[in-house]
Amino acid sequence: MLSALLFAAITPAYADEAAAEACLKAKIWEGYNQGWAVRTVTNASLAQGEHRIYLVTLYAGTEYKLSVCGDDALVNADIVLYDSLGNEVARDNTADREPVVSFKAGATDTFYIAVHATKTKEGAGKAGVSTAVTYK
Repeated sequence: MLSALLFAAITPAYADEAAAEACLKAKIWEGYNQGWAVRTVTNASLAQGEHRIYLVTLYAGTEYKLSVCGDDALVNADIVLYDSLGNEVARDNTADREPVVSFKAGATDTFYIAVHATKTKEGAGKAGVSTAVTYK
């Protein structure tokens, strides 16, 4: 019994990507009523300070919404959009776990989406993070 308690105390918490994805799917469904369509959805497990970068082609004249949802282990996430030259073109760095960036592409080009797990709960290990690109 004691060994089981010690094992549980030192085992890192696992990210709940399913919870993050459920949060994001609710936002996507809300967006359908406003004319938004889904381009892509992806999930990741990130520790505090880690990030993921996603490559995406955005098309001229199209409006995009980049959305992130984190599980309960995530305290703060940031999302940043960069152009093909690495210049920052949009950012949401509010202190929450559901950042959103809206962007209208002036030209068809390759962009990079960086999702940062800025802060997780103490002892949380990794947090589940789900990211979507929607458009209209």
